[in-house]
Amino acid sequence: MNSTLISRMNELKLHGMRDAWNNILETRTRYTNDEIVNMLVEAEWANRQHRIQTRRIKQAKFRYQALMAEIDFSATRNMDKSQLTRLSDCSYIDRAENILITGPTGAGKSYIASAFGHHACIKQYRVFYANMNRLLADLKAGKADNSYPRMIARIAKQQLLIIDDFGLQKLDVEGRLALLEIMEDRHGKQSTIVTSQLPVKNWCEMIGENTISDSILDRLVHGAHRIEIKGESMRKKKAQGKK
Repeated sequence: MNSTLISRMNELKLHGMRDAWNNILETRTRYTNDEIVNMLVEAEWANRQHRIQTRRIKQAKFRYQALMAEIDFSATRNMDKSQLTRLSDCSYIDRAENILITGPTGAGKSYIASAFGHHACIKQYRVFYANMNRLLADLKAGKADNSYPRMIARIAKQQLLIIDDFGLQKLDVEGRLALLEIMEDRHGKQSTIVTSQLPVKNWCEMIGENTISDSILDRLVHGAHRIEIKGESMRKKKAQGKK
């Protein structure tokens, strides 16, 4: 009977329930019927939650497998630990608020953004991570093969969009218009995290064309949470620590 039951659980993809049932059989502990049912249901629920989290982390394609608990809050980095802790509850996503992370090369901007994204996946939000230049190149290619509308629609559905390395080069006309469309779709509906080496005050010049840049920045910057990192390169510090 046990063999048949486990086979049925496998067919129904009740993997958490199957593992819990095997554990019950192996421990030979006496449980009431209510306790057994509760254990099986809880195990299946936990298994499904874990699978959802794992799938969303994989789909997000983060640059780093980063964790909030591993962020370095050294005084020289000028970061407010209470601010990051407060934001880590992901309520900013529910309020469709943005986060802007700026600082010099190697300061750990991408790591912090990835940590925010990873945490959001754990809480089962839909997250998409993209390098700015690569994202715009993909969208430009999408114009050629007619996949652009599908790509824009996918980005719009993400509850959290992370745009990394914003502003490494000035935008052309297509890049400006694509970014405006993305920001327009997300404004007041979904959250965006942006990392950049450039101070926010220089973003208008980088985007170009004042009318469009004003429209983009009004949707992106207004009311956003700002994290301005200082200090030397974290990559440099790690390299020196290995010597």
